[in-house]
Amino acid sequence: MSDNASRKILVLGGSRGIGAALVRRFAGAGDHVVFSYAGSADAAAALAAETGARAVRVDSADRDALVAAVAAEGPVDVLLVNAGTLALGDPLTLDADAVDHMIDVNVRAPYHAAVEAARTMPGDGRILVIGSTNGDRMPFAGGAAYAMTKSAIQGMVRGLARDLGGRGITVNAIQPGPTDTDMNPASGPMAETMHGFMAIKRHVHASEIADYAAFLASPSAAMITGSMQTIDGGFGA
Repeated sequence: MSDNASRKILVLGGSRGIGAALVRRFAGAGDHVVFSYAGSADAAAALAAETGARAVRVDSADRDALVAAVAAEGPVDVLLVNAGTLALGDPLTLDADAVDHMIDVNVRAPYHAAVEAARTMPGDGRILVIGSTNGDRMPFAGGAAYAMTKSAIQGMVRGLARDLGGRGITVNAIQPGPTDTDMNPASGPMAETMHGFMAIKRHVHASEIADYAAFLASPSAAMITGSMQTIDGGFGA
């Protein structure tokens, strides 16, 4: 993998927030970027026009459609799995269908996408999954199901790192803490509470996560695999 050669990058969940920052970072570096979106068609079209990346509509909860989309784009040099959803609430009353949908998007989709990409991924390829610091720590009530999905990512990353290491393919998770996105804005009602847990008392910028991903996708990170790379301003310290 060369720093200068144009690579094929597939970003799953790339139209907004962290995903859009990933698209901008890799497209800006000269890589050939394809990204998926589910419901944000206008945002996806605007991002594609801005960056020159190509947008494809894929529902990550639909396993067959997701696998077909990943196969159609292969081989890819770097797979970035950012698509995710959030369901919070009292586990005694939280809608069971919402929990199952979250498991489909947050756990099943990253696994099946990573496996499909690995079928044709060249040696020294990169698989990066956006997890969450809540995989390590859940400091408030109502997040059991969400934290479960993010902890599952940790086991998947460790296992696939073993399975694919012989080909020089690395598999890692990036675990952001509170990040300034539409889902969790820095000006939101929970911001002050979240900052109270942090050593650096501000939200993470999506661009900072994208910069971290760019490093992990580079030749300099060839020996980093099976790891949880946390970027959270000390939220979980």
